[in-house]
Amino acid sequence: MALPVPRLCCLDLDTFFVSVERLLDPSLKGKPVVVGALPGQRGVVTSASYEVRALGVRSGMSVADAYRLAPRAVYLPTRHGLYGDYSARVRRIAEGYTPVSQVASIDEMFLDFSGCERLYLAPEDEGPDATIERTVRRLTDEIEARVGLPSSAGIATSRSVAKVASGAAKPRGVLMVRAGEEQSFLAPLPVRRFPGIGPVAEGKLLALGLNTLEDVMSAPLATLQGVLGAWAGPLQRACRGQGGHELGRERPAFQEFDPQGETLGTISNERTFREDILDPSSIHAMLCSLCERVCYRARKRGVKARTVTLKLRYADFQTLERSRTFTPTASELEVLRVVLELLRKHRQRRTAIRLLGVRLSNLEVQRQLTLFDDHGPVHRVVDGVRQRFGYDALHLALAQRDREHEEP
Repeated sequence: MALPVPRLCCLDLDTFFVSVERLLDPSLKGKPVVVGALPGQRGVVTSASYEVRALGVRSGMSVADAYRLAPRAVYLPTRHGLYGDYSARVRRIAEGYTPVSQVASIDEMFLDFSGCERLYLAPEDEGPDATIERTVRRLTDEIEARVGLPSSAGIATSRSVAKVASGAAKPRGVLMVRAGEEQSFLAPLPVRRFPGIGPVAEGKLLALGLNTLEDVMSAPLATLQGVLGAWAGPLQRACRGQGGHELGRERPAFQEFDPQGETLGTISNERTFREDILDPSSIHAMLCSLCERVCYRARKRGVKARTVTLKLRYADFQTLERSRTFTPTASELEVLRVVLELLRKHRQRRTAIRLLGVRLSNLEVQRQLTLFDDHGPVHRVVDGVRQRFGYDALHLALAQRDREHEEP
């Protein structure tokens, strides 16, 4: 039996934060609107309406630069805690259309319609592709009718191409890239349009004369490896439409490589919040989660750490790192205590936080656990459960709180 054609949909809420603000204040419709920091503050643009994008304003831009480009725009502060309910309402609608979905961020999710053609087949459909495309249009119409938010969607045989298609469909559009059309769709696009190619990678590719995705497709693999390393092969295959055809888990398992007994280098994890965070409980919960992760990895490697480093990036992208050296440990409770002390001592600003990270260094081989190791028995039980049922089977209670603020 032939496998169903992969049909992955990237559903993206158009200018999400702006659209929610317009729901609450209809007078903002049609006006240039910027949500994020206010003029005069040190911060960035969280969301920009299409009217102000025409003036050059983009998400992630400093609000000072945005104000120089669009001094007459309406500037609104990001209201944390307001937007999550709207995102959840959209998610509930979308999950009713397909049995497999994956949330990517507060304003984006992926839906797998592979094999759903018979479920939605209508007499007027010209074929399976038309069935799925019509169904996705119905989905975006329902979201606008029931929640009031505009959305766009891309449909393709892989996640990456579906995401590019959703961007090309904006605003309020649906675009399907049919199987076999991936290369012709991607070829003329600039390299920056492809997911995962940021400004640094873009600069390296442009320096090689690789300006479009067609250039990337046809470039010798060795040339790409010289600037992109191990990512070169997967990127080239994805540009040719040979990317991942499955969504995987809602929260994909960590894939760090931690060789047994290796004491060189460091063990680190960091997470960027979907929305900049001020809430102390959310900050502490994320630090707890990060400490859990790095200590779990240290125990798997069979090492302890003498030094822990806290990394913190504010909403205006100012970054600080502070470290402390102590008795070697692989216990998340001990590392968390030190990390929270570093936070209390060195966080001098009340500005919202964009990113948090925890790093272990000065590693040494862990001696065999003894009866006098306070946390050893607990670690053996916790790690055993995770080995059998997956890393997410157990977490400290604090780490479970506000996990929705994390950006995958």
